[in-house]
Amino acid sequence: MQIEHGGALDRAVERFGGAPSDWIDLSTGINPEVLPLPPIGLEIWNRLPDEKLLTSTLNAARKYYGAGAEAGIVAAPGTQSLIQMLPDVVAAKGEVAIVGPTYQEHGASFLNAGWRISSCVSIDEILPTSKVAVVVNPNNPDGRIVLRASLLELAGRMESRGGVLIVDEAFADAHPEASIADHTGISGLIILKSFGKFFGLGGLRLGFALTTHDIAQALKLRLGPWAVSGPALTIASHAFADEILLAGFAKRLRARRELLGRVLAEAGLFQIGGTMLFSLVEFKQAQQLHEALCEQHVLTRKFDYAPQWLRFGLPLNENEAERLQQRLRIALSAIPS
Repeated sequence: MQIEHGGALDRAVERFGGAPSDWIDLSTGINPEVLPLPPIGLEIWNRLPDEKLLTSTLNAARKYYGAGAEAGIVAAPGTQSLIQMLPDVVAAKGEVAIVGPTYQEHGASFLNAGWRISSCVSIDEILPTSKVAVVVNPNNPDGRIVLRASLLELAGRMESRGGVLIVDEAFADAHPEASIADHTGISGLIILKSFGKFFGLGGLRLGFALTTHDIAQALKLRLGPWAVSGPALTIASHAFADEILLAGFAKRLRARRELLGRVLAEAGLFQIGGTMLFSLVEFKQAQQLHEALCEQHVLTRKFDYAPQWLRFGLPLNENEAERLQQRLRIALSAIPS
């Protein structure tokens, strides 16, 4: 199963030229602003991460995500590693319902592990035969949000038949009203949290699973000791604890999203969805626009399964938004009407 992701700026540079610094990379849902980093002592780099540092980070994560003390929690080197482990942890192989279209790695991981995929367009279509259900909330790439009450009702239905609900909340930091992390700990519920997207630290590779203690223990055994680096734990503890820093960071993110919305609207592009970290545009010639933007050194995210869609990440600031506006105008003018 071949999956195309955002990113891969190096491949775009190789094909279309220029230096990486010439490009505006809008192909991912990662905040372009990096959270201000704390000082990290040399001893954190030099020694293996100790249990005290891990425990303090997990406690800070519980508080930040709104999970209670009864929640099991696991830190991992990115949620991608958790996604690949879950098919072998949640239940004996069978049928998994995935509400889509969505992040394709969920389906790929279950398929590779020998599961049958049941594709649904809403949670109402999940069949009683499904042992596991996967919902990305808010969804990638369209930003669809399933209401908390509906997700909790689904969690109850899955639990009543011995099943599991996986809710991927990778984009929920900027949409806390959508999160059900405060219900973590109930049987059969697993919530995935990405640290890199909201905090602009995708390269750090850090994610969390909030779940029951039994499932958390099974994941910890698969991850092994020292799964997350000391610097990553130190940065996460700092990020979770500084409420003033977080408030300013979130405010700048909202301003950035408004900038992107204005640029797309002024270009006449129809936004059909999105989150605080990206916008999804519907455009008849989206594939051609993707190529034309690459010629202008702007990288967006196209979708082979939906050739009329194009996803735009956030510009860093007003200067980058202005550059995007100019390059978008040139790209659109190069597409035959």
